[in-house]
Amino acid sequence: MTAPAAAQVRFGEASGRWVILATVLGSGMAFLDATVVNVALPRIGDDFGANLGDLQWVVNGYTLTLASFILLGGSLADRFGRKRLFLLGTIWFASASVLCGLAPNIETLIGARLLQGVGGALLTPGSLAIISASFTRADRSRAIGAWSGLAGIAGAAGPFLGGWLIQVSTWRLVFLINLPLAAAVVWVTRRHVPESVDPTASSKFDLPGTLLGALGLAGLTYASTAGGERGADPVVVAAGVIGVLSLVGFVWVERTSDHPLVPTGLFASRQFTVANIVTFVVYGSLGAVLFLLVLQLQVVSGFSPLEAGISLLPMTLIMLVLSARSGALAAKIGPRLQMTAGPLIAAFGMLLMLRIGPDASYATDVLPAVVIFGLGMTTLVAPLTATVLAAAPREHAGAASGVNNAVARTAGLLAVALLPPIAGLTGDVYRDPVAFATGFQMAVWIGTGLLVAGGLLSAVGISNRTEGAERQETAHCYSCPVEGPHLETVQPARVQRT
Repeated sequence: MTAPAAAQVRFGEASGRWVILATVLGSGMAFLDATVVNVALPRIGDDFGANLGDLQWVVNGYTLTLASFILLGGSLADRFGRKRLFLLGTIWFASASVLCGLAPNIETLIGARLLQGVGGALLTPGSLAIISASFTRADRSRAIGAWSGLAGIAGAAGPFLGGWLIQVSTWRLVFLINLPLAAAVVWVTRRHVPESVDPTASSKFDLPGTLLGALGLAGLTYASTAGGERGADPVVVAAGVIGVLSLVGFVWVERTSDHPLVPTGLFASRQFTVANIVTFVVYGSLGAVLFLLVLQLQVVSGFSPLEAGISLLPMTLIMLVLSARSGALAAKIGPRLQMTAGPLIAAFGMLLMLRIGPDASYATDVLPAVVIFGLGMTTLVAPLTATVLAAAPREHAGAASGVNNAVARTAGLLAVALLPPIAGLTGDVYRDPVAFATGFQMAVWIGTGLLVAGGLLSAVGISNRTEGAERQETAHCYSCPVEGPHLETVQPARVQRT
């Protein structure tokens, strides 16, 4: 049952502002890190003599452990306390950031990024859950709106800040900047954030499912990344086989467990299944092409790290300003039209990226592509996230949210591993502007095809009819940075001051 109002905070009071500050700083730190690293990749490669496969792992190491453990992180927070896991995730994330910033070689940096992803998996689910459990029902929507806007600004500032730090100093500050942020998060959270748990949460955890899922993703990611460099090497083949078998085992465990990480009954809904397939296809395209675009701007077009970082800023700003309106429109007319048109508009914007080559002009070559792509994603994201939750039974709304988050991150993970070698981008090709430009163009065509497929899937598979009951206490983060859908559901909570 929900805690009495006296035990909860109000939006207009100091106690409420402290809670918002803690959660914005915490989630903003994770969003910041997710958006600054791509800008730093060329400098990291130069410092360590790394190849493109190594740089793929700098990105994918974080995404792999984040996608693997984010569902478990949410379950642990519900069981042991959202504040407690939020603090643990913040400290873990900051400690791993130190290792990243001080890494003496590329192998250490990749290992530290893997650890950083675990911290993100503990930190990320907690921020909205804390707001949902801490604020009174009357103030909850306003608090979530404030959180989404302010955290979104942190994500939007990431590329600019990262580019500036790299230009004036070193890429290592991209990671070390997390330390003062984490210190502030810990101080504010310990003093001002109430603890909350879900009294209905199960005492059992699906550890076999979690481990099999992580092993499956790791095997497929390694096979995809290393396969571009080493071909059908026995180790690569073995990793791929282990990955596939692990994911098959994951499905079996989820279907037979009495406390599954992913309730397989969710996929009995065609609407839910199609929406997640669309998520996978669209965010796969998004993750891979944006990974390569920042490199293209620096390696081929001659942009500085700062210029490359701020080049994508309009896309994030468009989502911050227009996503709520897109969600309101979808609530009136149903999701199908926007889920069909959004990927197609984004596909047109991606096609315009073919014009980004040597001596590209930001105003005429980069900006139109980024703006149109951002408009397409803005059209899509709000109805997509709403559709996922509307298609799930009320009691599984939290699991549905987590599944959609995991699908988006997994899509980006596998696409960043697979698409570059398919496009011929392997080895030291990112040091060769001509060869990289050729591979980038092929990657853009593939990414465009994926977006068109997402639009067509929505046209034939998404219905405007709502399958599930209304969820009055579900918060949709429509204005989160373009990292993947971010949804959290308010669970019955017991709130206590600490």
